[in-house]
Amino acid sequence: MNTTPWWLWLVTIGLVVALLSIDFVSATRRPHRIGVVEAAAVSAAYVGVALLFGLGLWLVVDSKTGTEYLTGWVVEKTLSVDNLFVFVIIISRFAVPVEHQQRVLLFGVTAALVLRAVLIVIGATAIGLFTPTFLVFGLLLIYTAVQLIRHRNADPDPDTNPMLRLARRMLPAAEARGGRLFGRAGGRLAVTPLFFVFISIGTTDLLFAADSIPAVFGVTKDPFIVLSANAFALLGLRALYFLIQGLLERLIYLSVGLAVILGFIGVKLILQFLHAYLSGLPEIPVPASLAVILVVLAVTTVASILRARGHPERRAHAGALRLGQHRNREARPRSASGR
Repeated sequence: MNTTPWWLWLVTIGLVVALLSIDFVSATRRPHRIGVVEAAAVSAAYVGVALLFGLGLWLVVDSKTGTEYLTGWVVEKTLSVDNLFVFVIIISRFAVPVEHQQRVLLFGVTAALVLRAVLIVIGATAIGLFTPTFLVFGLLLIYTAVQLIRHRNADPDPDTNPMLRLARRMLPAAEARGGRLFGRAGGRLAVTPLFFVFISIGTTDLLFAADSIPAVFGVTKDPFIVLSANAFALLGLRALYFLIQGLLERLIYLSVGLAVILGFIGVKLILQFLHAYLSGLPEIPVPASLAVILVVLAVTTVASILRARGHPERRAHAGALRLGQHRNREARPRSASGR
């Protein structure tokens, strides 16, 4: 049963809204190319806030809540880095101008927060009403892990996104006009190329949320921790993009590490489901889960750096099929309309 006090919900939601508002003001009032120093400072600030929030939970609530939050945050932060792979591909394929990239990323973060909040409510309700939900979540994560391994050398192609293809057929297109989403073509209202970018980003967010929510429910059943871990992992993603976009391709084994983590959490969820019916099954405590995840991330990162150093021609790929891509198409320059 969720015993999180109402005031903690209000404080958390207020803090998330305040941080998101600061991001909005920074991205819309002063569009500019974010340098490495600025991106590093902003990213460090967001990570610091997330860790301080976890420390606050540890001190104000209890150590179990603090550990569950930290574990969930690490999982979601890792998945958010994988999310950045797809953002890089979309922004590159649509040739989004530098001055508009912040706006696109901010939309992606906001859409992800909203979509994950909705899915958290659905997931928490399903767990309360339907006992095999953990089994379904576990099988979904194991399936995703297998797909990550199978297609780790393939980048998703935005052109295969069914929502994007439908929008291109149904909506009249106008010429790009700065950062506007709408314009006029032939005397009627039409959408600009940036609108198609937003559709692609939003659809990607939905598909990533379908993976991340079951993953964090494998750490905790508390909707408060699930929501806060997701929110603080997503905040600061805009700055993180500009900080590591040049380094993402060096994380050669990120997809493999994510597959191991998702597979591990999937097995944990299945064990939780079976524990109600079979006595004697082992339970994996949260501290052990955190240790496993941190070790996998450390090994993945070190192995990727060593591999990239020894083989500079090797590059990482997004790996997952979250845009429905089953083959790696040759990249080609595109305008922001993708036409």
